[in-house]
Amino acid sequence: TMPSIFSYQSAEVDWCETNFERSKFIAEYYNTVNGTTLFSLLLLTPLKFLVLEGLSLPLAGIFSTYFHMTLSYVGQLLDELSILWTLAVAYSFWYPKIYFPRCIKTRKQFFWLSGVTTVISTLLSFIKPSVNAYALNGIAFHLLYLVWRELKKCDDKRVHRMAAVMVIWWLLAITSWISDRWLCGLWQAVNFPYFHSFWHVLIAMSLLYCCPLVIYFDVFYEMPSFKPRLGYWPSDSWPVVVPYIALEEPHKQC
Repeated sequence: TMPSIFSYQSAEVDWCETNFERSKFIAEYYNTVNGTTLFSLLLLTPLKFLVLEGLSLPLAGIFSTYFHMTLSYVGQLLDELSILWTLAVAYSFWYPKIYFPRCIKTRKQFFWLSGVTTVISTLLSFIKPSVNAYALNGIAFHLLYLVWRELKKCDDKRVHRMAAVMVIWWLLAITSWISDRWLCGLWQAVNFPYFHSFWHVLIAMSLLYCCPLVIYFDVFYEMPSFKPRLGYWPSDSWPVVVPYIALEEPHKQC
């Protein structure tokens, strides 16, 4: 008989970490614990992201935790679709108008385009769920392309620095993800099959820099009366910092 879609280990994907090694109730212990990393971003998410991304990112963290705890088919889909819809929200609200397709004239029309595309992608994701993760990671290349285009027009060294740090965290994250997926036999042989749990932490760090960077360009296009400035809390000189955006209203000349 076909296993229940809610049953443990009914998912199409099983990561490298040994199942039920540390708990008879948690399939992948370290992946489950680190799945809450996205949830913790709610405390550090910049203000403009708080209502939308600040809610969708924690949901992605919760569903990731559930997926790795059960390795169920439903958990896998919830994990992947929550990321898809988080990206859809980000694209819908913060994709620069300058990059809209020629047939799209307003943000409202772009909302509809994003919504229809997301619904179709959601339905297609049920066909072969094991491919979903590769497709979602592929979207990162489009985001990196957009950042590169914006950096070509920007001479603010702080912006270039933040973009560089974001890319470094992303490269470390995607390297961990690929290593866990493609080199599992090697890591199990040396008894260190935990690279997917590193992915959770590293991609969260990349998002921590990505969010204020997106807000910076959004303010540049949507709020031209303000001058955005990137900063780091508590200080630029600290090795571990939280990036943020400050809005400086330029002096108006009479």
